[in-house]
Amino acid sequence: MDAFTAGLLQRIRTTESDLTRARETGDDFLAEVEQEELDDLHRLAAEHGVQFGTANV
Repeated sequence: MDAFTAGLLQRIRTTESDLTRARETGDDFLAEVEQEELDDLHRLAAEHGVQFGTANV
């Protein structure tokens, strides 16, 4: 796995965790921001052929 892929997968994991925490604490604004970031990361991964399912995270 190259550095780009590893970094992208780490950012996805971190953002998923941050999104979960925002939802659990009821921070709707932060949850929206994190969801948008996660959507962007998923788009970036798809554009570069990076698989981000549970097998890779």
